[in-house]
Amino acid sequence: MAVLLGIDIGTSGTKTLAIDEQGRVLAEATSFYPSYHPRPLWSEQDPDDWWRATVETVRRVVKKARLKKADVKAIGLSGQMHGSVFLDAKDRVIRRAILWNDQRTAAECQEIEQRVGGRKKLIRRVANPALTGFTAPKILWLRNHEPRHFDRTRKILLPKDEVRRRLTHEYATEVSDASGTLLLDVSRRRWSKPVLSALELDVELLPPCFESDQPTGTLTSAAADELGLTTDCLVVGGAGDCAAGAVGSGIVRRGKLAASIGTSGVMFVHSDKPTIDPQGRLHTFCHAVRGKWHMMGVSLSAGGSLQWFRNQLCKAEIAAAKAKHVEVYDLLVDEAKAVAPGAEGLFFLPYLAGERTPHADPHARGAFIGLTLAHTRGHLVRAIMEGVAYALRDSLEIFRGLNVPVREIRVSGGGARSELWRQIQADMFAQKVVTLDCEEGPAYGVALLAAVGAGVFDNIQQACDATIRVAGATRPRSRARKQYDLGMPVYQQLYRSLRSDFQRIAALSTK
Repeated sequence: MAVLLGIDIGTSGTKTLAIDEQGRVLAEATSFYPSYHPRPLWSEQDPDDWWRATVETVRRVVKKARLKKADVKAIGLSGQMHGSVFLDAKDRVIRRAILWNDQRTAAECQEIEQRVGGRKKLIRRVANPALTGFTAPKILWLRNHEPRHFDRTRKILLPKDEVRRRLTHEYATEVSDASGTLLLDVSRRRWSKPVLSALELDVELLPPCFESDQPTGTLTSAAADELGLTTDCLVVGGAGDCAAGAVGSGIVRRGKLAASIGTSGVMFVHSDKPTIDPQGRLHTFCHAVRGKWHMMGVSLSAGGSLQWFRNQLCKAEIAAAKAKHVEVYDLLVDEAKAVAPGAEGLFFLPYLAGERTPHADPHARGAFIGLTLAHTRGHLVRAIMEGVAYALRDSLEIFRGLNVPVREIRVSGGGARSELWRQIQADMFAQKVVTLDCEEGPAYGVALLAAVGAGVFDNIQQACDATIRVAGATRPRSRARKQYDLGMPVYQQLYRSLRSDFQRIAALSTK
C-alpha cells in the first residue's frame, strides 16, 4: 500500500494528512504556532515553529493511521505564499520570516517599479505588479533597513521550501509558489534574469525551480528518524497554498473556479495560457498543473475579519459558548441568519490588513459604514460575511470582464462549511456554488501531487478525476441576488470615497 502525505505550513498552524491510493483520508493532525507583530501591519513567524509543527503532525498522523515507516512513499508540501526565510552560509535562519500579510514594504514596491522601468513593464516581465505582500519587496526591505542581515544572506526560501530544506537538505521551490515572489518569468516558468539584474540581486540567492509534481529529493536519515519514516520517501515540489487548495478542489481544467474563505479570501480560476490583467488587479501565476496557469484575486482579511470580531469583541460570548460546549461561531451566525440580506443598509469593508484585489492598497482600513441605533450584533456579523463576499465578487467581476469562462464555482474553507456563507456567496455571485465530498484544503492537494510524483497517477487531472466528487449545491435566490446587485456599486464606491482618508489615517498611525 502506498500512502502519501500532504503537509500545509499555514499562517495559524501546520496541517498534515495521509491519503491512500484511492485518495481516502486516513488521518490528519494540526499543530498551531504564534505570529509576531512588532509594529503595526508587520507580521512575522519563527521557522523553527514550522519545523516543530511538521514533526509533531507527521508523527501523530503516522500513529493515528497505524502506518509502518515504509508505507509513506512521498510527501507533498504546501504553505503560505510570499514569506521570506533568510539563511546564512551555514543554513542558519538570520531573522524571523516576514509573512505574506506584512505591509511594511510600500517604499520598496515603488523602488522595484522604478528600477524595472515602470509598472507596465514589470507586469510584462513577471505578469504582476509590485505588491507589499510579495517576496521581492521583502528582500529589498532587508537590504535597505537591515543591511547587516542582508550581507549575511546566502539563500532566500519560501516557507514550505524551508521545511523542504530541513527534510531533504535540498534547496528547491516550484513554479506556483515562485510566481508570488515577483522574480519569476511566469510565462516561461523560470527566474527572470532581467528583473533580478534590475534589482541587483544574484540568482544564486534563489533555489532551483521545479514543476509541482516533480520529485525534489528524499528524506535525510536525520529527518526520517525524526518523522518516523524512511529515507526512500520522496518529497515532491508541491504548491503554494492557493494553487494547492485549488488542486484539492479539482480546479485543474478551464471553466472551473474555486472560491475559498480562510484567513484570506481567494478567487482562483484555471487558465490554459498565461492571461494577464493589464491593470494588475489580478495575479497571474503558474498553476500546480504542468504547463498551465491560473488567475487569482485575493482579499487579505476574509475569514480573518470574522475571527477578529470574535476574538476582540466577543470574549464573554466565547466563555459562554465554552460553558455550553458549543462553538461561538455557530452562535454568531445564528444571530446573522435572523437578519435580512443587505443587513438593513450596513456595510463592512474587510480591509483589516490593507487590501490586495482589486485595490493593492496597504493603507486601506476596515470599516463598518451605515450603522444606526436599529443595528444589532447579528447585523454586524451579517455585514462582515457580506463584506467578505462583496470583496470576492470584486475579483469575479474582473474575471468576467476579461472574458474568462466561469462555468462552475466550487466553494471551500469556512465559507463552505457555513450554510449561511454558502448562500450569501451564491446570491452574491448570482451563480450556483457547489461543495465537495472531501474538503481538506491545500494539504489534500499536495498529497495528490505527491501521488503523481510517486507514480500512483499519470498526472494531476487523472488524480483529481479519481478522488474528488461534488457533494452538494446552493442556488442563488432571486430577491437576495437583486439586493446584492444594488449593494455592489455602493460597496465599491465606499473604498473610492475613503481612499484618501485611509492614507491620512495610515500616516497618523505611524507618527
